[in-house]
Amino acid sequence: MLSKRSRALVEVLLVTFLWSTSYVLIKIGLKELNPIAFATYRYVLASVVLIAFMLTRRKNDVFFEYKQLLIFLVLGFTGYFIAQGLQFLGLYYLPAITVTFILNMTPLFVLALSAFSLKEKPTFTQLIGVIITIYGVVLFFSNSPPVLNEAFGILLTVLSGMGWALYMIISRYYLRDNKVDVFALTSYSMFFGSLLLLGTTILSNNVTFPSINNWFVILWLSIINTALAFILWNRALRVLRAYEQSILQNTMLIQITLLAYIFLGEMLTIQKIMGIIIVFIGVLIVQLSRR
Repeated sequence: MLSKRSRALVEVLLVTFLWSTSYVLIKIGLKELNPIAFATYRYVLASVVLIAFMLTRRKNDVFFEYKQLLIFLVLGFTGYFIAQGLQFLGLYYLPAITVTFILNMTPLFVLALSAFSLKEKPTFTQLIGVIITIYGVVLFFSNSPPVLNEAFGILLTVLSGMGWALYMIISRYYLRDNKVDVFALTSYSMFFGSLLLLGTTILSNNVTFPSINNWFVILWLSIINTALAFILWNRALRVLRAYEQSILQNTMLIQITLLAYIFLGEMLTIQKIMGIIIVFIGVLIVQLSRR
């Protein structure tokens, strides 16, 4: 029988795998859709699926208190409009390798915010694990350094990472003591964030209509890689500390590399393999070295 922590770790690793496969699927979809419209379709549909599922539960679960509205609005703005929307835009302005490199620094934001606002400070050994993980990321990209002259794209991607860090910290604060239901927090925050994305898509005249094949991609991304994945991710936040979960997200570097090798034909170098091993060791230290 798995403990709560072990079950949460399994759920997070499953989510990182689903999100890693999203890179391959998004690459397919972006051949036809512009980034803003793609993000909008994905999160609008996912939020509708989640709210529809909530409607099948007890009626009391559908409603929330007025004071929780601000929480959901803030989470929708930081976690979806800023984090997800700007990530798609960052991919538009920058090479994917640059965006991945920048977003792998997100655990630093989460670590700082966790210590300051949640009073969840890492142990010295966990801090060493974080440093080892970051070194592995840097080593992975050392032979193909990011392009650092597209200042606007870099700014958007950094803001995306900060938005995601804020989303995790706020979610952890309300979920760790069961102040808010996981389904309600995920569904309503995603719904409000998707409305912001939809408004931006319409106002910027970026409404495009996908083909039948791309609708299958959008449906999979929305239902499996978004609706299901975010529920599992936020449920794990009730058990895991925000910086622990954030550092687990860096294992996507390993998974995306392997998926790119299998499905996109990208080659692995010795240096990248060493970077993957070091990231794995750093993540393992953070997870095993708890207070």
